[in-house]
Amino acid sequence: MENSTVSFYFNLTMFVNIGYYRYPVFVFFLLIYSFILFANLVIILVIFRERTLHMPMYMFIACLSVNSLYGSTGFFPRFLMDLLSDTHMISRTACFTQIYVIYTYASHEFPILGIMAYDRYVAVCHPLHYHRKMTSQTVWKLAVFAWICPAFFISVCIYLSSRLPLCGNEIKKVFCAIWNITKLSCVTIVVNNIVGMLVTATASLPLLYVLYTYLRIVLVCWKSSAEFKGKVFQSCLPHVVSFVIYSIVSFSDIALSRYNIEEINPYLSVILSLEFAVIPPILNPLVYGLKLPEIRKHILKMLLRD
Repeated sequence: MENSTVSFYFNLTMFVNIGYYRYPVFVFFLLIYSFILFANLVIILVIFRERTLHMPMYMFIACLSVNSLYGSTGFFPRFLMDLLSDTHMISRTACFTQIYVIYTYASHEFPILGIMAYDRYVAVCHPLHYHRKMTSQTVWKLAVFAWICPAFFISVCIYLSSRLPLCGNEIKKVFCAIWNITKLSCVTIVVNNIVGMLVTATASLPLLYVLYTYLRIVLVCWKSSAEFKGKVFQSCLPHVVSFVIYSIVSFSDIALSRYNIEEINPYLSVILSLEFAVIPPILNPLVYGLKLPEIRKHILKMLLRD
């Protein structure tokens, strides 16, 4: 075993020196963060204020917005501070806390999208049984499941990583990540790899379920009228867009973590590492707020009234 070091700080090494350009970049990302907070809060407030929106589909949209606020708050404040700083050291405790928030945010997204796919599947394929199957109690149980299970798996991964003796403290990323810390280990990481693969495979199960539900929805629509197809398309399109976008940015982040970062252009690597923390929280409120007429109508009504 190599000489291990007990480091109380990690160094985030992917921050590119852009000189005085860091100030406009700081303002740009501050505006993005402000928009994420405003847009998602509006979605949440509209859904909870309007009794007509107290339906499973809209409650799950609110869950997505809550998760976006949670993940963004775990990423942006530290990232904005680092943009203006000449050093990018982060304490061990702060690093693992950031890992927990960002990774649970990422892990919550797929189960929520999977539950939304189930909601759309029941509404389209079993409309007569919808209110019996999607009761308020069922909605809360599914929401709690989507939050608790991923948090448990991420906690296990963090626990295993936190116990590793490390032979360095440089994290090649703009935020703390489990795999980047694991690669610093002085000892074998077979157990961490196996657990990580199992967690990744488990997190991917909603992807397969979403594909299955939409295959069934397409088969039902194939035999239905044009009017019915239009209604289904209008209610399902925002979910499909959110699902596709999140799948792409998640795959990019996983691929980046496994790739030799030194072989990639530093600017491109920073952009790729920011995608899953920035793009879904921005696009989700836009997709649902602008595409779904019920939410759009109440947003305009609230903004004009206030």
